[in-house]
Amino acid sequence: MIRYVLKRIGLMLLSFVIIMTVCFFLVKMLPLVVNASLGQDAEIAEAQIVARGYRDPVLKQYFAYIRRIIVDWDWGVGVNMPEYVGQPVWGVFVEKLPPTILINLYSSLFAVPIGILLGVYAALKKNSWQDHTISVLVMALVSVPSYVTAFLVQYLLCFKLGWLPLTMSAGQDYFTWQTFRSMLPAVFSLSFGSIAGYARFTRAELSEVLTGEYLLLARAKGLTRSQCVARHALRNAMTPIFPSIIAEFIAVMSGSLIIEKIFSVPGVGKLYLTAITSLDYDFFMMLSAFYTFIGLAAGIVVDISYGFIDPRIRVGEK
Repeated sequence: MIRYVLKRIGLMLLSFVIIMTVCFFLVKMLPLVVNASLGQDAEIAEAQIVARGYRDPVLKQYFAYIRRIIVDWDWGVGVNMPEYVGQPVWGVFVEKLPPTILINLYSSLFAVPIGILLGVYAALKKNSWQDHTISVLVMALVSVPSYVTAFLVQYLLCFKLGWLPLTMSAGQDYFTWQTFRSMLPAVFSLSFGSIAGYARFTRAELSEVLTGEYLLLARAKGLTRSQCVARHALRNAMTPIFPSIIAEFIAVMSGSLIIEKIFSVPGVGKLYLTAITSLDYDFFMMLSAFYTFIGLAAGIVVDISYGFIDPRIRVGEK
């Protein structure tokens, strides 16, 4: 197991380096132009570009960039976004990270219990009208992209009914009721797809487990249906479901870029899109590294979690 984990970490780091190297050279193929509308800040941005050697040959820039990250943990500075000109990329990233984590965490806390309960109920009522109704809703939610759901939430809950604000509140008081309430539209938009995914996966796994021969044997020994489901079926069905929660959280976090833009969430997703449109390459590289790393790390965590959750699995034992 230890050898397998070390091997996976090594492959993850190699993949990370390759992806970021490709991103770096592709970015450097684009022209580095300072936004003329910055005014006096344009001079500061140009001075930063010259001081950091961004006009040097690409290979020289690459090795200098790697050295700054390893030695000084310096991911660069902003040059084209007016509010971040001359500011360290890492500092801005740390400042913007909390709202992104919170809306994804809240959406998972909302989606996991509802999705699993719907899946369990559909499996227990298999081929009934309840099962068909849940299946239709699940297929509808899976088919609709999250940004379409976001517009529906914004129109119905925020505009027509007026229950929630259209955008997230400004400021850094993330744990006040006002801020939490302003996060709810983004949380709901991210949750619906996850609820459908959990419900579909849970129904499929539990339906398969309920037809197992060992459950028939348990019923023959005198256990009631509810006892069989609670003691045996649910425990075995949850084995592949719990690791999927980690994967789903990462998928939602990666997919929250557009949602953050729609609801003006001051997180790294909105910052990422703004960096792309503003051609602010240091921010783009830093945020690309962040999303690439969490995606690769999620794969390792999911694989390892199978070995701990299910004692029958011994990954890499041979």
